[in-house]
Amino acid sequence: MKKFIPLLLVFAVILLVLPRSAKMSYDYKKGAPWKHETLVARCAFPILKTEDELMEERRLAAEVSVPYYKYQEDVVYRNITSAEALDLGENSSLRPAIVEALEDIYERGVVGDDGIVGSSDIIYVQRDKRAAARPAGEVLRLADAREALLATLAADFPDVRVDSLLKGVSATDLVVPNLVYDRVASEQLSAEASLSVSPTSGYVSQGQLIVSRDEIVTAEIAQMIYSYEKEYNANLGSSTPGLLFWLGNGVIALLLVTFLFFAIRLVNPTVFNDSGKYLYLTLIFTVFTVLAIVIPRTHPEYLCAIPFVLCALLLEAFFDDRLVAMAYCISILPLLLFAESGRMVYTMFVAGGVISMITFKHLNKGWRQFVNAFITFLVLFVVFLGFRLTDLTGGNILRMAWLLFFSAFLCVAGYPLSYLFEKIFNLVSVYRLNELCDTSSKLLRELEQKAPGTFQHSLQVMNMADAVAGAVGANVQLVRAGALYHDIGKMLNPMCFVENESMLLADGMQRYHEDLSPIQSAQDIIKHITDGDELAQKHRLPNVIRGFILSHHGTTVVSYFYDRFLKAGGSPAEKGEFTYPGIKPVTREQTILMLCDSVEAASRSLKEYTPEAFDAFVESIVDGKMEEGQFEDAEISVKDLGIVKASLKNYLAQMYHGRIAYPKRKNKLIDILK
Repeated sequence: MKKFIPLLLVFAVILLVLPRSAKMSYDYKKGAPWKHETLVARCAFPILKTEDELMEERRLAAEVSVPYYKYQEDVVYRNITSAEALDLGENSSLRPAIVEALEDIYERGVVGDDGIVGSSDIIYVQRDKRAAARPAGEVLRLADAREALLATLAADFPDVRVDSLLKGVSATDLVVPNLVYDRVASEQLSAEASLSVSPTSGYVSQGQLIVSRDEIVTAEIAQMIYSYEKEYNANLGSSTPGLLFWLGNGVIALLLVTFLFFAIRLVNPTVFNDSGKYLYLTLIFTVFTVLAIVIPRTHPEYLCAIPFVLCALLLEAFFDDRLVAMAYCISILPLLLFAESGRMVYTMFVAGGVISMITFKHLNKGWRQFVNAFITFLVLFVVFLGFRLTDLTGGNILRMAWLLFFSAFLCVAGYPLSYLFEKIFNLVSVYRLNELCDTSSKLLRELEQKAPGTFQHSLQVMNMADAVAGAVGANVQLVRAGALYHDIGKMLNPMCFVENESMLLADGMQRYHEDLSPIQSAQDIIKHITDGDELAQKHRLPNVIRGFILSHHGTTVVSYFYDRFLKAGGSPAEKGEFTYPGIKPVTREQTILMLCDSVEAASRSLKEYTPEAFDAFVESIVDGKMEEGQFEDAEISVKDLGIVKASLKNYLAQMYHGRIAYPKRKNKLIDILK
């Protein structure tokens, strides 16, 4: 029942974030016949422009900039006042005419000799905190304004040498620019003009035919269908009864959770028994499923910037490829249902995620992660271009490239979260296993120095388990790590174990078990299980490695000393004194290690190295473990067990292969002496 609780929580979260209104979505392609029923508008709606059309119109609107000028009241007032005070002598009657002419010129507006900024026929003039448009042709340049002043006065007073008179009193200097160009306001007007472009290009009335069955979908019809879907989803969709939506959402949420359950069940059911890995998987699945549901509704324009590929990478660190691929594809399945151009978006991220999983195995350290991100970006972008070229989707190519680039490289920034999750959920990543398999680590070096025979035994078991795990499809790196550490407890009392005696026993020294009773010997031997577990905790080895230490002997007995005990008249009731204080193997990896450990240790006593001898030897080891009930809790099938036995026999045959008997050569010196 415990394995269903996280799935129920996932179901509840997905159900809460699913949309509450209907969504119209037709599957069609421009240039192909319309395969659905004849579509008639159930409501009036505007025809939306395509993104490319809007971008082009906004660009053109921004290019047609309207200059913005400020009217300088203080300049006009100062110069008019100066004109009223001009000393014209006997021509003082010209003073009112000069003032009036100046007022007319300043009313039209004067700019510098460079003229109006830009080529617009209209300008905006701000006066008294209000801006008004006026024809650019009415505005005078400075030189033209001064010429206009002379021409006006010369026409009104033909008998007066106006030009000499005005120059004498510097009246022309009273004509200066009174319109000042405002660059900031002009740029703001230009930006507003680009934003004010209408997003629609027409209107469809209620009841109007949109497209008939088998009619070819042209670009215009495709845009009408797209616009109708938008209007329907925004307005009509919410009119559907809420109960039906809860029911529909429940079905969708249940399907997603069911797919995840069977993915785990079929690929790696042991995940259900590992609470840390199970909770981590459901958490990552839930987060990215929610993103795939919410983002298309709230911020669809940024959907392709979401790093969905990161979901695959975060799972790849702790799970095998098959489970990662299935969980990832299921988690982003809502993109296919709720995103615009859902087929394109889903296909794009599936391709990007799968390729990234493959390349990340080789490009997962340091700067290589950026190379992997770039490869992911290329895959995403190529898939997008493929859909774009077949007219299945639109969108600005450059903008899409930037969004996908951001999405791919955001995975580099998000991947270190796996190290945090590794601590929170007590997980062991592939990279952590690689570190554990490094025989130059401090703990393994200590094992080699204190118990060299045990260390060599561990290496042999590791190689054997590697071959067997690969054949049966188990986690090879995990088995290798478990094999290296399964006997670390022996370093606390190395002389107790026969494999170390030949290396550590000095001349004249007494063998460890020579004067011990069978019970004492057995107690000292089985103690390496608890000693190993304590060392594992002391050195903070992952729990999964501790599992190998506790399970590699299971609950078997130290048969050699138990048999001696019974032959000496001991009671079978004391069997517990000879029983290992471990646990029975549960996972396939623990089962493989138990068998490899037993086969490697017992193989040293083989007298014959024939296929028949290997076959009988392996069968006896496996049958013995089964008779002792060591596989009762093991999640290994009969088929897998058969593969394990075949792999062990093959490995022994390779390790103890027959050799050619070379003839002995006589020593030439001896021949000469003879």
